[in-house]
Amino acid sequence: MATIEHAFAGLRRLPSSHHHSPKPHRRRGHGHLPTHIVAARSSPKLPGRPLRVAVIGGGPAGGAAAETLAKGGVETFLIERKLDNAKPCGGAIPLCMVGEFDLPLDIIDRKVTKMKMISPSNVSVDIGQTLKPHEYIGMVRREVLDSYLRERASSAGATLINGLFLHMDLPSSPTAPYTLHYNLYDPSSSSSSSKQSLTVDAVIGADGANSRVAKSIDAGSYEYAIAFQERIKIPHQKMAYYENLAEMYVGDDVSPDFYGWVFPKCDHVAVGTGTVTHKGEIKRFQAATRNRAREKIEGGRIIRVEAHPIPEHPRPRRVAGRVALVGDAAGYVTKCSGRGYTLRRRAGGCARRRWWRGARGEEDGGGGGLAEGLLGEVGQDVLAYLQGLGCAAEGVLQVQSRQGGVCGDVCRRLCAEDDF
Repeated sequence: MATIEHAFAGLRRLPSSHHHSPKPHRRRGHGHLPTHIVAARSSPKLPGRPLRVAVIGGGPAGGAAAETLAKGGVETFLIERKLDNAKPCGGAIPLCMVGEFDLPLDIIDRKVTKMKMISPSNVSVDIGQTLKPHEYIGMVRREVLDSYLRERASSAGATLINGLFLHMDLPSSPTAPYTLHYNLYDPSSSSSSSKQSLTVDAVIGADGANSRVAKSIDAGSYEYAIAFQERIKIPHQKMAYYENLAEMYVGDDVSPDFYGWVFPKCDHVAVGTGTVTHKGEIKRFQAATRNRAREKIEGGRIIRVEAHPIPEHPRPRRVAGRVALVGDAAGYVTKCSGRGYTLRRRAGGCARRRWWRGARGEEDGGGGGLAEGLLGEVGQDVLAYLQGLGCAAEGVLQVQSRQGGVCGDVCRRLCAEDDF
């Protein structure tokens, strides 16, 4: 087995034009505080073996981290509890993600080029008119996207483990390993599992909003929205209406602080809504969303019901020692749009770059430099990106209506009209 020096020999001096070459990041706000960390090389390197990293969670962030770690020569383990699971998600991805992360076009179900925002009185306005002829919003299914990313990580050398992460034993010293405990599922039996353990040098927690890795490092809690979604198979002639169209519904009936949506998938539509302030009434809001779209989805059959939390803000603590949280586990998602794909992928990519530096001796193996660097590179990069994405949409949706709700004025502001 190659030594850690050999495993990363080709990474010691990357040209500045290299795709994965780390770049210094600066905080946005008052002044310019550089967060690029150059730590001492005093930590001992691993004797005669590559760095071992476990990625918990096989979503976009976990898949991105596992793939690039494996490509860098790191012994990588990707633990996902349901490799065949269709995770709840609206499924919209930005065009930049397709090119930036080299996604094949055949995993995109629909290319949305039109979007309608529909007022409480069902008056609609076209938005997204700034899209150029070649631009679109991609609609994907999580079961397709996640599977593709995991398989790509596996092809790069990552070991996929179909298991449920339970907890981990923290290291007794700065150089001691983490011991992970998980249930390994038997692929031939839906009810059979066995308890297993795994020792690793570092851990990336990409296990979603209810992250067990976050609990293991006492990462703190965050406020969250609850999103509810139904996948509805509608008649073919009605599906043609949503060929390249997505809809957003606003009003206190569908949500007092969020919005309802109809997003097209391959052969069905996803109809959903969300709320932060009235979680107990989510099913009533969902029924109202379905009712608002009833003429366009009439004759449809519900084929799947999904619900999931959406973080409202990052967790107070995203790094501890040699453990880092990414994606929804860290709270990297835009609270208004629910958009997290690109943030998850970017966070996963930033995290694995830091593990590379640690393996090359450029970060403090005890966790100090690593933690500071991760907060600088992952946190500042992703949070700045998040703020840029969210400001426009949230600025519209946070307008208070005359009735005290959030969405009553949205379409009026967009259309510059006084009343509906």
